[in-house]
Amino acid sequence: MKKDELIERVSMKAGLSKAQASRALEAMTTSVAKTLQQGDSVSLIGFGTFQVSQRAARRGRNPQTGAEIVIPASKSPTFKAGKGLKDAVK
Repeated sequence: MKKDELIERVSMKAGLSKAQASRALEAMTTSVAKTLQQGDSVSLIGFGTFQVSQRAARRGRNPQTGAEIVIPASKSPTFKAGKGLKDAVK
């Protein structure tokens, strides 16, 4: 499903115009992103939890030259599905 299709479904289910549904979806995604930037997590009971995971620095190899390189530490957004979402997918 693409963003436009999601906006259309939200507008139909919530009785909103497509413009209102688009603004609501944009507000939700922006809010989640800003919360994760601050280092907090977002939990939606029954749906899941958005968090930031930390990856430690590690050594790797350049596949072209075989030279050893250092891969720096990084942060990555993750999503863990909640029980309600897991049950819905079964």
